[in-house]
Amino acid sequence: MIVDGLQSLQNSFKNTMSPQLASVTFHNGMKLPIVGLGTWQAKPEEIAIAIDAALEVGYRHIDTAYIYENEAEIGKTLKKWFDSGKLKREDMFIVTKLPPKGNHAGSVEKYLKRSLKALQLDYVDLYLIHAPVGFEDVGENLFPTDKNGDLATDPSTDHVAVWKAMEAQVDAGRARSIGLSNFNSRQIARIVKTARIRPANLQVELNVYFQQRELVAFCKALDITICAYAAIGSPGMNQWMKDRDWPASEMPDLLNDPVVCKIAKQHNKTSAQVLLRHCVQRDIVVIPKSVKPDRIKENFQVFDFELTAEEVEELNSLDRRQAGRMFKMTFPIQFTTHPEFPYREPY
Repeated sequence: MIVDGLQSLQNSFKNTMSPQLASVTFHNGMKLPIVGLGTWQAKPEEIAIAIDAALEVGYRHIDTAYIYENEAEIGKTLKKWFDSGKLKREDMFIVTKLPPKGNHAGSVEKYLKRSLKALQLDYVDLYLIHAPVGFEDVGENLFPTDKNGDLATDPSTDHVAVWKAMEAQVDAGRARSIGLSNFNSRQIARIVKTARIRPANLQVELNVYFQQRELVAFCKALDITICAYAAIGSPGMNQWMKDRDWPASEMPDLLNDPVVCKIAKQHNKTSAQVLLRHCVQRDIVVIPKSVKPDRIKENFQVFDFELTAEEVEELNSLDRRQAGRMFKMTFPIQFTTHPEFPYREPY
């Protein structure tokens, strides 16, 4: 796993030229831009503004998912840029994800084709299994329920069979690379052991309070790159829970942590930029979500400064390990009772 072209990127900023993105390199040679635009919770009416702002600044990596329900709006905006000639398809790195109800060998192709149709693309650059817990593939509800009104999970979820169906999507040209999201080390090892096409990337919650060092080291040994979601925290998590009538909880405020604020002041940067830079210096991809053009631009400006070794150590010391996890997946209770619930193990 390596970061490419950091110096040229810094020089580009100094010269006010369009920056060449730093990237991490997959085992198959593909390069994933190390800063991407996250789109979870981005409403359909906000997407066009957000994507336009991101592409104007220089983002070339867009992260979405079937369950975000905004792929169609992303697709419309991308098509506008492609049709204008400002960008070519090969300039972009598009990531989307198989929904939990698609965790069946016979459902993978169906859901990827739906995503491709919505995105108006012939292929995605990276297709991830969104979560190890599988749901029943019934109806059109993203969170299907049983006769009692409870979440209808599928206890027979077979990761190896699903992965073989993911490999078939690479063979068919619908996905250039495939990977995982929210899987633990045991689940990753099971897939790697039988894989013909190894996972290229793992997307997980990771930030200064939850640094996932054991999992990162485990994946590095397998040449699996890491992408961090919630790298600056997750201010919108509680609202997402409330929208589903699920119990919310207090979210830690990474942006106002005294250590983070002190280091930000030393560099004349924002707390968000320091948090993102901490990940980037670990060769970890970040996908901060915003729909505000000024924030989108700010989140991209993390290549024109470097944290010192002392500052990195200060930030490293903020790690709360498992106590820092925000996305616990403990509700509905059907998550935790599923045989593939990922957080029973240390990493």
